[in-house]
Parts: sequence; structure tokens; C-alpha cells
Amino acid sequence: MRLNVEEEQSIAFAIRDAEKAAWDAVAAVGSRPPNKGRTRAAQVRALEIAVEQLMLRSFKEPALKPAANAARRAWNEAETQHWNLAMSAERIARGEAKKLGGMLLSQEDLEQEGHIGLLRAARRFDPDLGIRFSTYARWWVRAQMTRAMETSGRTIRVPGGAVEQLRNLRNAAERFERAQVDYKVEDLAAEVGIEPERARELLSIVTVTSSDQEDDDGLRLGDQLEDKDTPSPDDVAVVADAVERIQSMVDELSDRERFILLHHFGLLGHEPRTMAEIGKTIGLSRERVRQIERAAIERLRVQLNQAAA
Repeated sequence: MRLNVEEEQSIAFAIRDAEKAAWDAVAAVGSRPPNKGRTRAAQVRALEIAVEQLMLRSFKEPALKPAANAARRAWNEAETQHWNLAMSAERIARGEAKKLGGMLLSQEDLEQEGHIGLLRAARRFDPDLGIRFSTYARWWVRAQMTRAMETSGRTIRVPGGAVEQLRNLRNAAERFERAQVDYKVEDLAAEVGIEPERARELLSIVTVTSSDQEDDDGLRLGDQLEDKDTPSPDDVAVVADAVERIQSMVDELSDRERFILLHHFGLLGHEPRTMAEIGKTIGLSRERVRQIERAAIERLRVQLNQAAA
């Protein structure tokens, strides 16, 4: 069920109406919690808990049953529409699973994780941002699949940044093989933009078919800290949407801001790079790169909101 922009917006607003009806039913008997949460995800979760609590109260207080039933019906309608919106982008889960399948998890397992990502996206989607749900959902699908590969794919936990680098190494190897070019680990590392030793450590975790395939020489992953550079799906969606739909907005950024965003998020043909790698290239600290990126994303977010108004 592939939807156009208007149909996506229609479902998103139907979700909002159903959630409002549920909140109204909860509030009618004074069950609304004092804080619904600042984020969209927190608000939806708070509503779910409030409806459950009201249903439990109604078992002991029969007078609350009409309000509890109304809240439950409205919440069920919201959940149905969450599912409809999520499944409208099911092709994204299949496509991403096909790209990543077989590296750390099977394609079938990743597709199931993709469905979870779609549902998470549907619960967080805000139609007022002016971003297509399919654009927004793609990054939640990727995040969910990456998380699954981190925690479930192997007995050794692979950090999120390592999963992305493993994917890039595999893609680089496939490009060399399609071109029928012999290559070494150093060549793959240069393609991905990481140190050869880092590439060897990553390749000791998974097998990348190579004309330079090495025997198991005892290389270990070593003491690696989890990579904190992986951008959030919300940030990726904002930047990707600005690049794809409103190029002029990105053009208004400074050269440095544009370089950081395009290389960190891996847009317009660039390979994703960590903030430390970007900082080394342009002569800034990792923290300074992070500050510049956050400021640029917030400016893009404001511009997108104004364009949607």
C-alpha cells in the first residue's frame, strides 16, 4: 500500500484526531498525567499508559467504564492508523533488509526489524514538519536494523559506527569485484576513509569476500568504545529532506556547515564519516564539529517548519 503525500498526511491527521479523542476521554475523569512529555514519542507513550490506567481503574469503579471504553476505542483507532501508516512504507524495510542482509543478520530477520522501525516512525511522525513519512521512516528503519545487528547479530557487540563501516567495506569490496580489480585491505580502507588497521579489525568480525582474503591470524576487535557519532534518525530526516526537496536551504549554509552535514550523514554520494574524521580533515575538534552540526540542523529545522507553514 504505497501512499502519496496527501494520503500520508490524511492518515497522520487521523492519528492526531484519534489521540486527541483518547486524551479527552482520559481528561474527562481527571486521569490525565501532569506531564505528557516533551517529545512526540513521550507523548504517545504517556497516552498509552493513561488509557491503560483508566481501564484498570474502571474495573474497580464502574462509573468510569464509559470514559474508559471511549479512551480505549480512540486509542485502538490511533494504533490502527499507526499500523496503516507504517505499512505504507513496507517497501523501505524490504529494500534496506536486502542491502544489509547476510552481513550480521539474515534478510528475513532484518526485514522484521525494519517493521519495528516503521512502527516507531509512525508513532513519532509529525505531519506539521512538512516531511514525507517515507523520507522520515527510512532513517528509523536503518536505525532499528543497525541496533539489531549491534545487539543480536553476534555474541560480540558491534558498535553502531562499526556496523556502518562494515557495510561500507562490503560495498567497496563489491565495487572492486564488479570491476574485476585485485585489491587489498589497504585499498578497502582507503575507499571507506578509515585506517588499514581499523579495517582489519572490522574484517575479523565478518567475512568480506576478497581477492586478498587472509587466514585467521588472531586479530581481535580490541577495546573499542561505542561510537557516539551515529546521527539520530530525526536529524537525518531533517537534513536529507532539506537536501532532496529544498536544495536552496542547504545552499544558504556556510561551506563548512555544508561539508560537515553532507559528509557526516553520507548524502549526495558521500560516504558517512565520523565527527572525528571530519574534524581531522578540516582542522577542528570533534566537539566543535558537533556544535557546528547542531546549529546547522536547527537552522534547517526552522526553515522547514516555516516552509510548511
